[in-house]
Amino acid sequence: MTALHAHHAPSRIRWSAPPQAVLFDLDGTLADTAGDLVGALNRLRVQRGLPPMPLETLRPYASAGARGLIGAGLDIHPGHDEFEPLRLAFLAAYTQCLSETTALFEGMAELLDQLEARGLKWGVVTNKPHRFTVPVMEGLGLTARAGVIISGDSTAHAKPHPLPLLTACEQLGVPPACALYVGDDLRDIQAAQAAAMPSAAARWGYIGHNGDIADWGADVIAATPLDLLHFLD
Repeated sequence: MTALHAHHAPSRIRWSAPPQAVLFDLDGTLADTAGDLVGALNRLRVQRGLPPMPLETLRPYASAGARGLIGAGLDIHPGHDEFEPLRLAFLAAYTQCLSETTALFEGMAELLDQLEARGLKWGVVTNKPHRFTVPVMEGLGLTARAGVIISGDSTAHAKPHPLPLLTACEQLGVPPACALYVGDDLRDIQAAQAAAMPSAAARWGYIGHNGDIADWGADVIAATPLDLLHFLD
């Protein structure tokens, strides 16, 4: 299995005890939400008399949410007088279109079936606010299947702080060392490291705006969702 395409990243995880759960980031890891996020950003561009930007141009910034997309699509960043009004306008626009094109990544549905067949628990830990996470998960038909769903405002701190991951493990009844966290952003890997939890970087996600994935320090790098099964043995 050619799951690794990075320098000399390890091909397996040295589990201290058998794995019991897999936790996923949402945007760019579990689900391809970029189309709807970029759609919301392009609504703001059109309102400002600007042409829409191509999905592929903005796709790498989708995991960075409103901050990343407003920065990449409008060149306005936190601290700018217009940033907060634009952030609120972006979130309002996203509310109207958050399930238009969002879908699981190829292979993810089969992966979730395989995890459940193996008796492994799975859940979602995202920085996405609860008011968006819930309808997206419902739209994907996964709310009842997920063992835990932690949003960006579910705990006192968001990733890269470890608290969301630790809270998810507590709710699942699984030690952090027996869970795998999968994400497509550097802060996902940082959160897992801070929680003393094995991590996998999702090469299929929205990679590109924060350095080389091989430099993030993930325990493993997965090219596709189904490659993750290789790391759970």
